[in-house]
Amino acid sequence: MPSFRIPALFRPRHSFNRLRSFHLSPDQVSVLATTQAPVGGTITPDPKRNSNGMMEKTSTKSIKSNRSVVLAPRPANFSVPLRGSTIVKLAVVTSLFFIMSISMAFLGADKDEPFFKRTLNAVAASSPGVVLVGESVDVDIDEPSITIRWSIVACGEDFMLPGSAGAHGSNSCGLPASAIHFYVDSDIVPTATYDPATIPFNRDTGRRRSIQNLVQFDSDHVLDVHEARLYPFDSYVLSSTIRALSFDNETIPIRKLATIDITSSFDILTIDVESFSTSENGTQQVSRDIDMYVSRPNDARFFTVLLFAVSWLLTHVTIGHVMVARRLARLRDIIPHLVSSGAILIAIPQLRNSMPDAPGLDDCIGFFPQMITVAISTVVLLLILVVREMDNMSNPRPPPTVFPPVQRNPYISSQSPRPPRSPTANSSSKEISQWEMHRMLKHLKGEFVFPPVKPSHRIQPSDPNKGSHRRVKTMSKIMEAGEVSHWSEDE
Repeated sequence: MPSFRIPALFRPRHSFNRLRSFHLSPDQVSVLATTQAPVGGTITPDPKRNSNGMMEKTSTKSIKSNRSVVLAPRPANFSVPLRGSTIVKLAVVTSLFFIMSISMAFLGADKDEPFFKRTLNAVAASSPGVVLVGESVDVDIDEPSITIRWSIVACGEDFMLPGSAGAHGSNSCGLPASAIHFYVDSDIVPTATYDPATIPFNRDTGRRRSIQNLVQFDSDHVLDVHEARLYPFDSYVLSSTIRALSFDNETIPIRKLATIDITSSFDILTIDVESFSTSENGTQQVSRDIDMYVSRPNDARFFTVLLFAVSWLLTHVTIGHVMVARRLARLRDIIPHLVSSGAILIAIPQLRNSMPDAPGLDDCIGFFPQMITVAISTVVLLLILVVREMDNMSNPRPPPTVFPPVQRNPYISSQSPRPPRSPTANSSSKEISQWEMHRMLKHLKGEFVFPPVKPSHRIQPSDPNKGSHRRVKTMSKIMEAGEVSHWSEDE
């Protein structure tokens, strides 16, 4: 039965009593056991007067509480046995505790400071103006493309629309006060247009409402994925430029381009720089460029490598199935190996699809070699099964020989015969001789016989005056004749 051991935090004061019990009487041991102090109490001498008037010390109990403390018997070495139901209950409690502990990670996640608050406050303090905030970045390796959702923000009282303060948690930033056209890369037609006249008011509070389709726009960028074959250690780089013009074709400088730095499957590092471009008539147009570096997070890489290793281990298991099945002759023993190999053939694509944001099934060191190896192993197992079946059909095994059951005589008892009864005063001479014969046989076999066999039953030589060989005599007869001393070691 399973058990767990409780560490001994204290040792009994009178643990030597079990050693003293070897030379004490049972009454003294019981008295000593009753006078042992329980946990939390001590034994103090209580003086009493004897018949001569002298003070005599006797052991009595002195406990902190007036009530007597009865200790429950504890198992030896503090080993507590556990039943099966107890183990199941402990496992359920541990599982529930683990689930509740993991769920605590989601509490308070919405209490964090807005991600762009510090960035917007820094822009409002140093260089107020128009800011584009990338609230969402969608990286699609299969497309391949990156889609960024930009949110239009203005920092500073001179650039901010009245009644719109509080964008992304910053009281110094809100919606722009002027109409703006935004051009992404080399677009001739504006990618997005912002018009403050279309922003509605809240009738109850009088503040401007932030409607997403009116203050946000998307920009799509083609992604270079020539490193996708290095998954999960692939990385990508994207560069883009954005410029802003007013409705009067006047250049509006963009003070900051910022995006989120982490998504569900990628880590993003964004660097923005101020730039300009020259038009056909020789005028300079101020713009803002962004360099975006995309890579896999470390946890995604860890799980991907782990699944990659598990897939190769399952592939090697199928090779082991083939090596073992070759040495098996019975069909019943080969079928489990075939079933296991078929299950692995179905499981490997599922493991490949479970990898976080994996690219297409085009890797040459993982999925395809694994599937080819497992498929070949499964086919070989099928061929081995067919070969064994053909061998059994061409060389059928003879039926096993069935022996008839042995008929036993019910009149013959398997038990040993009962020994003769002890003779009585009315026993015949035949019964007495059978009893003596039985006792002699037991004596010759070395078994205990009581009462012991008398010397009169020993074998005597034919002529007592004629010497006989010592092997004919028994040891008792030799010692009675005085040929060997009782304490002699020479023989």
